[in-house]
Amino acid sequence: MTFATVMVSLALSQPNEARLRVAADLAARFDAAVIGVAAAEFAPPLYFTTGEQAQDLIEQGEAALRNRLAELEQEFRTAVGDRAASLSWRSAVDFPARYVLAQARAADILVTGGVPPGVSDAFAVANPKDLVMQAGRPLLVVPDNVSSLDLGTVLVAWKETPEARRALADALPLLATASGVVVAEIPENTSEYDACEARLADVVAWLGRHKIVASARIAEPGPGRNVAATLDAVAADVSAGLVVAGAYGHSRFRELVLGGVTEHLMTRSERCVLLSH
Repeated sequence: MTFATVMVSLALSQPNEARLRVAADLAARFDAAVIGVAAAEFAPPLYFTTGEQAQDLIEQGEAALRNRLAELEQEFRTAVGDRAASLSWRSAVDFPARYVLAQARAADILVTGGVPPGVSDAFAVANPKDLVMQAGRPLLVVPDNVSSLDLGTVLVAWKETPEARRALADALPLLATASGVVVAEIPENTSEYDACEARLADVVAWLGRHKIVASARIAEPGPGRNVAATLDAVAADVSAGLVVAGAYGHSRFRELVLGGVTEHLMTRSERCVLLSH
């Protein structure tokens, strides 16, 4: 169980230090190669003109993007350095999500940053909400406040969905190196407790057959707490440095409109989150 190649997606207009530190930690832990990737597309201003003047404007904008991409490459190489088995860089003037998704074929895991609520600039940001839906790879979302990849305790947010099963399987290399693993389920009502216990027992036993010792926990939402807030409380209680969860167990539209755990983990989490869809 290992990650042979880590890919880290850099942003042009957001901090990259935390995600680079975590990518370097993964590389050192698994003796992995690291691929840095970044892209952006020139966004014409609202007062966009035509003809020769327009062409000059486009060329200037794209030149500025290339200069910024070159700066990001240097930032990537300096931050990861000799902690990786090998380093390589990929960049383009292109829509960032489209470009990063195409490159994800070369990696075992994709590292990116979170996004503030409401941020959606398709010209400049490879939004993790798009990446997790289409990459076909586990996505490790790193908040800007994270200083390193903390695998002291990993919290697995269990739910009886294909996405949760996939996330658990994708996380095996990390779980195998963690000091402790807690598998938690948040039941919708008290009548589910027996079913929750049976499900968690199966998951803990399955992990045991992979030589991973885990404990089970049923977490009941407290007064005024939704599922996301309860998950945060459990993570804090067990001092989890990483949360593993399936992404968009409900439809993405429903989560974006009504809110949900995936949306919360990508925009408000204070710890690293591994997501799979």
